[in-house]
Amino acid sequence: MTAPEKTVTPAAGGPIRVMVVDDSAVIRGLVSRWIGAEPDMEVVATAPNGAQALRQAEKTQPEVVVLDIEMPEMDGLTALPEILRVARGVRVLMSSTLTRAGAEVSIKALTLGAADYLTKPSSTRESGAVDAFRTELLQKARALGAARRRTQAIRQATAASIRAGAGAPAPAATNAVPGREIRLRRSVPIRPQILAIGSSTGGPQAVAAMLGPIAARLGVPILVTQHMPATFTAIFADHLGKTTGVETAEGIDGEAVRAGRIYVAPGNRHMIVARDGDRRVLRLTDDPPENFCRPAVDPMLRSVAAVYGAASLVVILTGMGHDGLAGSRAVVEAGGRIIAQDEASSVVWGMPGAVATAGICSAILPLGEIGARVEAFVRGPLLAGGLQ
Repeated sequence: MTAPEKTVTPAAGGPIRVMVVDDSAVIRGLVSRWIGAEPDMEVVATAPNGAQALRQAEKTQPEVVVLDIEMPEMDGLTALPEILRVARGVRVLMSSTLTRAGAEVSIKALTLGAADYLTKPSSTRESGAVDAFRTELLQKARALGAARRRTQAIRQATAASIRAGAGAPAPAATNAVPGREIRLRRSVPIRPQILAIGSSTGGPQAVAAMLGPIAARLGVPILVTQHMPATFTAIFADHLGKTTGVETAEGIDGEAVRAGRIYVAPGNRHMIVARDGDRRVLRLTDDPPENFCRPAVDPMLRSVAAVYGAASLVVILTGMGHDGLAGSRAVVEAGGRIIAQDEASSVVWGMPGAVATAGICSAILPLGEIGARVEAFVRGPLLAGGLQ
């Protein structure tokens, strides 16, 4: 009789533990070699289908799983919730083709708890596409693993504080950067006449969760720039419209910006707002990527600051990098307000962390509290200086 296999408990330090799941032996081999070559990551398991992945996840307790969607025996969408159940705190990175069907399944996976997604190249012979896939995969796996550890550390510190009788730490403390105090910015409470939202990794589910309960009551136009490729943004807009009950679509060049509508930046186009006589309209541009992104948040926010000034309200949600920081500075200089998602509730605290630590936020809040604060701002007093 063999001894039972032991379940691994991930160490606090050391390389990020990754499991690779794909029915293609070629893709499994490539991804495993890429990750294995990184000094701060290691492959702890591989699997050709969801059923084997579930067993491996329970045994090895990976911190990040790269999970293919289309597989025999048990596909990725079926395996996803089970992997999340057996591997404590795991971050799952879905891998799909860049097709409408792949986009629809990827968005559904995000609603089921996946942290992010990758679009696989159509062929491993396309060197440029393969290189781009490798770069994106390593960046996202590294960021998700690091964020997972930070989140676990915050939760453990909070639990330890409560057990010690000290109560939960103050909200700002959960977002603290060692040696740097986060300060909030005081602002004149001018009623916003537009809401602009920027997000990336973890953003689709965060945007939907934030806007779902409040969007129909806000009565202002809502602009959303989410880092996503073409095809995916249309599916995201459709999902967001169903979640909020508000008319939602990808932005169209030249269309009027109307209250009570959500506009999503189309993949591979920057979306900005501009004046056209007495009207405010959307413009889509093919300007170069900013912060390696198109659409990018910064162009949208710069335009919002220029057109709406102090009547601008911005929310920066979970995401890698610092896209949105420069645009948020422009909004603040124009008198507008910024809300950032806190670290504990973010999938990755890159974008919201950048604006939070810059000292330009009016509030830094858990995702579940942002909607109420947005609604309070929108229902606030309309003081001199707001657009009429």
